[in-house]
Amino acid sequence: MQNTPIPDPSVAQLIDANLDRAREGLRVVEDWCRFGLNRKDLVITIKDWRQKLGIHHKETYKQARSTSQDQGLGLSHQAQSNRKTTWDVVAANCARAQEALRVIEEFGRSPDPELASVAALIRYGLYELELNVLEATNGGTRHKKLSECQICLITSPNSNLTQTVDDALSVGVGMVQYRSKNISDLQMFSEAKELADLCKKYKALFIINDRIDLALALDADGVHLGQKDFPVEIARQLIGSNKLIGRSTHSLQDINQAEQEGCDYLGVGPVHKTSTKPNEKVVGLIYVEEASKATTLPWFAIGGVNGSNIKSILTAGAQRIAVVGAIMNSPNPREAAEELFEAME
Repeated sequence: MQNTPIPDPSVAQLIDANLDRAREGLRVVEDWCRFGLNRKDLVITIKDWRQKLGIHHKETYKQARSTSQDQGLGLSHQAQSNRKTTWDVVAANCARAQEALRVIEEFGRSPDPELASVAALIRYGLYELELNVLEATNGGTRHKKLSECQICLITSPNSNLTQTVDDALSVGVGMVQYRSKNISDLQMFSEAKELADLCKKYKALFIINDRIDLALALDADGVHLGQKDFPVEIARQLIGSNKLIGRSTHSLQDINQAEQEGCDYLGVGPVHKTSTKPNEKVVGLIYVEEASKATTLPWFAIGGVNGSNIKSILTAGAQRIAVVGAIMNSPNPREAAEELFEAME
């Protein structure tokens, strides 16, 4: 490619600086997609953008570089030290690349229209890619929270629902599954919205039982499906690859099927008789033992789990539990949750 002279050295210097800035920002995002997300598709796209910018980074621009006269060299801003999370870093570098590309577009139209056109295409592509990276990053965060979660609280009708869930979350319950029957959709939405806000406050996972539409409306972390509920394949198409799908299982065949369907976690039970599903066949501790050897997916022992039987469930191989009545029916939900955690130590 020919190095077309740029009549204005200041413009050449400006383009050079912003090409560097755009490529550096893209490289930060690329490395997160590579090492943090393991997303080869995103890496390929960003690498292609960097290469295209590199091809257009002409010697004319590099020769105009003068760091000694750059009045912005070494300047920093307080916002840079406020980047506390991985996403803060990724978002800042997406913005850095987008801003640099915009500068290249504006100042490159006359002296280098081909570069300006490439910069515009990459900038618009980066807007969409940023959303994809955000979703993938959130998905990774969800799986991390899931792997660390010890207790899932499944809700049941309660006159003091919000406060009960708040008490449980305040002592470390890592996931709330909203389950409600025989109420209007409007009331269900209202209840679930309050619980979704609570879970965000405590940085806990919020899952909707059965209702994919409600999960989408509230941007929940996922849905939990029973054996007779919506097909997992369709649920995945609706909620996307970065949300969680849980599946109730009652046999090794159910576990194998859930793994093949691409579920993210399992419910294993019912271990004991439970008032929420009195007609469900109890599978007992034998199934807990089988599940501990049959799958590497995160799973929760469920069904009549409480402080009096939790030790035997853990001995059988469970590492996580899902409870309803042990917390929801307790006169002191906070204390009940604390006792469950103590029993799991």
